[in-house]
Amino acid sequence: MRPEKRPRLAHETEKHRWDRNFADLLQELRVAQAGVQILFAFLLTLPFSSGFPRVSALQRDLYVVALLSAAAAASMLISPVAFHRALFRQGRKPELVRYAHRMATGGLAFMLIAMVSSVLLITDYLLNIWVALILTAITAGWFLTFWAIVPFARRNWMDEDDEEENEDFAEAAAEPNEASRD
Repeated sequence: MRPEKRPRLAHETEKHRWDRNFADLLQELRVAQAGVQILFAFLLTLPFSSGFPRVSALQRDLYVVALLSAAAAASMLISPVAFHRALFRQGRKPELVRYAHRMATGGLAFMLIAMVSSVLLITDYLLNIWVALILTAITAGWFLTFWAIVPFARRNWMDEDDEEENEDFAEAAAEPNEASRD
């Protein structure tokens, strides 16, 4: 027994789909922005703590990598806001969604670098370098598993509802519709 068509999909225009995609992306960016901003704030205060002058050259280099990666991540994750302001009410939502997707992906990559280098910095400061490297490798593997491997592997897994939803989207995209504006 096939489920009935979902009303939101049956009547969704291409413009509505782009609006929904943008809203979904904004929700994702809010989560990522909060995480990178907290990490960035921590990294900004670290050199002013009393123990920081005792760090090794490696730890100082790791700090710089973590700090610059967190800054790059924040920049990329926040950039869709500026892009949206520049394109507001120009009817260019598809371009905005594609740009925001690329910036979110790049921002997550820099966030991964910032988090892994921060883990290595702190574990190297507290523990033996070999233990720090093992813990950092486990951390990097953990992030890559849930941020890259699982999503990449899952992208082709579909159940009947997913297939029907994709067919509905393909039909809606193929139909001519009204001029889409922001």
